[in-house]
Amino acid sequence: MVTLPAQSLGHYLIVEARWDRSASFNFLVDTGASVTLVSPAIARRYGTRKAAPVETPRVQVKSADGRFTELPAATLDRLVFGELRFDEVPVLVYDCAPLSAHLGIKIDGVLGFPLFRETLLTLDYPQSRVIVRRADAKVLLPGTPIPVDDSNKTPLVRVQLGDRTLVALIDSGSDASLSLNPVGLEPGFAIAPRAGAMASTLTGDRPQQVARLADTLAIAGYELPRPIVELTDELSALGGGILRHFTVTFDQQHDRVTFFRDQRAPIPTPPRRSAGVSFTRTPAYWRVASVIPGSPADQAHMEPGDLVTRINGEHVAKWDLRRYEELVATARTITCTLLYGSTEAPTTFDTFELVP
Repeated sequence: MVTLPAQSLGHYLIVEARWDRSASFNFLVDTGASVTLVSPAIARRYGTRKAAPVETPRVQVKSADGRFTELPAATLDRLVFGELRFDEVPVLVYDCAPLSAHLGIKIDGVLGFPLFRETLLTLDYPQSRVIVRRADAKVLLPGTPIPVDDSNKTPLVRVQLGDRTLVALIDSGSDASLSLNPVGLEPGFAIAPRAGAMASTLTGDRPQQVARLADTLAIAGYELPRPIVELTDELSALGGGILRHFTVTFDQQHDRVTFFRDQRAPIPTPPRRSAGVSFTRTPAYWRVASVIPGSPADQAHMEPGDLVTRINGEHVAKWDLRRYEELVATARTITCTLLYGSTEAPTTFDTFELVP
């Protein structure tokens, strides 16, 4: 058994790899990813001449100029996390700079679900750690196991929404709580869908529609009454916003996932607060990606494309994702300093409950 300390950032778990004396690397654990991604620097340094397997998935990403490009495939000699080592790892090469800017720390890669096929993988969110055991380890896991509903080893599970059953992907690479495809479900809403901020993904930005359900979501017998959801036209998914309440163990050999929480009380979903504006982050400035129509930020004339140099008087380089999210969750107002040519102009607006 290997226990890896993890950094909890937003609703993500990030682990450190170090397999020589000269460098360490940060990897995000993503059970929703069908392949492992690494930065060009890692691919150059540790790649082999061996061709990537033919079955390596193809992934297209949106570049800064709006065009889609296919990520090149490669094979790494090794990936090492403490005493845990993976050899001849098929990967796709991806410039993680946008992800690094979004999270506020350098990200060197994303560990996809197939990497852990021959292991027992445990994501222990409450204790911020990742535990990897041999697949044949004889260990009695606390919690409730549920079957994986996919022959291709994708972590799809059945969950209950009121009296209906839906299939959802367990996606630790999503910062959302529940992403719900409503087709065929006809869900009831306690708070009707409304526009949210822009969500950034590898394949481009997409506008959010956020709502609060009227029903209870049940996962392995654990209940989340009236959860907040983001509506999607893709596969429904349980993201880090829900997973953070659990210790989740993936047993790919036996096609099952075990959820454990140290209490059975229903898990409440607090209101979703918002600043009404989303950003594309760089170390030098944040660019406004979207503004929620009718929000205080909209009324303060914030517009997509605006450049922000300071938040509450401090340069944006001092604001990582966790600190900014805490500000939105607790502050009544936020002041963004906008850059117009060589002139800085502060703009103050209220935060608000996007979904009560």
